[in-house]
Order: sequence, then structure tokens, then C-alpha cells
Amino acid sequence: MRSIAILFFTLFTAILAQAATWVLPPSDIDIFGQVKVVAANREETLLDIARSYSIGQDAMVLANPLIDRWLPPEGAKVVIPGRHIFPQAERTGLVINLPEMRLYYFPKPKKGEKPVVITDPISIGRMDWRTPLGRTTVIRKQKDPTWIPPQSLKKEAIESGGPPLPDIVPPGPDNPLGRYALYLGTSGYLIHGTDRDKAFGIGMRVTHGCMRMYPEDIEKLFDQVPVGTPVQLVNQPIKLGWLADSLFIELHPPLEEDEKEYADYMQKVREAIASFFEKSANSKKTNQARENIVIDEMALELAVFEKSGIPVLISK
Repeated sequence: MRSIAILFFTLFTAILAQAATWVLPPSDIDIFGQVKVVAANREETLLDIARSYSIGQDAMVLANPLIDRWLPPEGAKVVIPGRHIFPQAERTGLVINLPEMRLYYFPKPKKGEKPVVITDPISIGRMDWRTPLGRTTVIRKQKDPTWIPPQSLKKEAIESGGPPLPDIVPPGPDNPLGRYALYLGTSGYLIHGTDRDKAFGIGMRVTHGCMRMYPEDIEKLFDQVPVGTPVQLVNQPIKLGWLADSLFIELHPPLEEDEKEYADYMQKVREAIASFFEKSANSKKTNQARENIVIDEMALELAVFEKSGIPVLISK
């Protein structure tokens, strides 16, 4: 069973190695994607490379902490953190993990087609403009949307000493919604593209609560997500998952407003592991090998220290 699962994982991760679409693994496998290493050149910043592989800025920097994001040395080995553990949520519709700043889409497969998962980086709301958690739906879609700045943003622009915002921003290169927008049932919140000057901010906390995507990512997603799609917004800086009978952990820094709660990050990790084992024991995913898992303490401590955003094997 273990060898078959690993073989399956190897095959499906090789199908679309550079794309954001992957064949969905069986329900008892929690990991998908691929970590790659590419060589930098003087003509690209770390953020240029990130965009080429649909990776957000913060995730790219976490995976490459010793490389200057603006001037990577010629030939530097750049890690592309393209492997992910699914968030603990129903694998349906859109699932958005805020600390990870990543979106997962589970489209309904057409007859005769294999189910897939699509994943893209997003920007989320700043601490003072938090993106809300919970469940909602996509209530409408709009190509070339018009933006009507709310009064709160007009007030912020004036108080910050900037130019006043117009009443209406028509479609075009300066529209902060970009060319495509998905409107959510949570009033005032959207998943949208970006204008020509803000693409490098994808994968950071820079918005007023909406979720912003690379222009090329939202263009593809726009055509695939129907109105009525369910949306789950979760807060999971600690993710755990199975690959065959091996346990992996993927760690991200918590949201700023949660830093006090995560002051003892290792304790939160141990609580998450205990909770994960309890859920696994009560599900169809369990077997004798998984029940007898032994945690590799050195691997776990290193994972907590690095918080690289890349799945790490923590079982012996």
C-alpha cells in the first residue's frame, strides 16, 4: 500500500510540474505539488521568478531566506515552494488559507475527467483591514469591473495626505480590481486581479480586505469558477498531512493579530499534532502503521525554527 501510494504521488506530481493545476490525489493523501530548484540570473529578481511559478512574495522569501529578493546572485539556487498540504477543510469549491496567503480550488470534474485541484497565491487584508474568516459563496462575476471606492477608503486617502479618490474608477490599467472580479456573499469582499503597478505585492498583506491575484491567475480562475461556488476562508498556519504512512508538517508564520496566541509556537504545533492524530483515528485514513507513528523530534524542531512554508517529513 505504501509503495503504491508513493508511486501514485510521484506520477501525478510530474504531470503539470510548472502549472497551478494538479490531479487531485486520493482522499487519504494530503500532499500535492512539487518543490523545484532553479538557477537565478542577473536579469530577474526573486519576485520575477516567483511570478513565473505562481508563488507569492512572502512564500518565496520564506523558502529562500538567504537570497536577496531584489538582487539574487547569478546562478544562485532558488527554491520554488510548489508543494503543499491541503488545509483541513472540505475539498470542495474554493478554500482560502489566510496565513498561507494561498487559494485552493476544487472544481467539479466533468464526466470522464479526473478531479483536479487548482492553487494560486493571493494577497490578503492588512491587519487593520482584515480579510474575514468563515463560509460564503461567489454571488457574481464581472469582467472589466468598475470600482466604486467606499467612503472608508476615501477617508483613509485624505487622512494619509494622498490625493482624494474619485467616486468611480472605470475599467482600465489603473483600476485596482484589474480585469476580473469574483464578488463574494460577504458584502464588500472580492477575489480580483490587480492594476499594472501592484503585481509584486501578491502573496503579502497589502489589501483592504479583498483577495488579490496575479492578473494571469485570476483570468484563468474567472472562467472556471461558476456563480454559486462555496468559499471557505480558514486560518491555519500549522498544517499536517499524510503521504502513505509518513507524516508531514507545513508551517507558516501566524497572522500578526495572532502572534500573542502563537508566542509558544512549538506548543501550538504539539497541540495541532495531537488534534490531527485524534481526527485521523476517527476517520477512514487511519491504519496500524499510522497509529504507530513516532515523531522525529529533531526534524520537528528544525521545521518550527525555519517555518519555510514547505512540507517537511516529521515521522520516523
